[in-house]
Amino acid sequence: MSASWRIAVIADTHDRLSPFVLESIQEADEIWHLGDVCERESWDKICALGRPSLVVRGNQDSEMSWPMSLELERLGHRFHLLHIPPRSAPAGVKYLLHGHTHVPRDQEVEATRFLNPGSAGLANKGAPRSFAWLELK
Repeated sequence: MSASWRIAVIADTHDRLSPFVLESIQEADEIWHLGDVCERESWDKICALGRPSLVVRGNQDSEMSWPMSLELERLGHRFHLLHIPPRSAPAGVKYLLHGHTHVPRDQEVEATRFLNPGSAGLANKGAPRSFAWLELK
């Protein structure tokens, strides 16, 4: 990995990944999808970008081979990825990334930063379609 790393974080696409989002994330060093992709073909479009890509299974996903959660470390930062947000983070996790609510979130809960990129497919509660960039150094 280089001295900085750009991760595109998307969630809740529900088979409605817009061409704009697909084009925007193609320059990412890595792509993380936080669940509710829905059909495998939608995930295949993301993988076709040729970037390292990870996905966790959401409550609307039928692809049983996808994990329910992932614990990752990138450039010394520890991440926990899952779809439905828990009340508290696992011990030692600095960043907890989740989807499910379709509403962007950036909130400190005790020693953990909870991040939700919102929905790249189906917005909720007046929030527009959205995704997030993480830039690690």
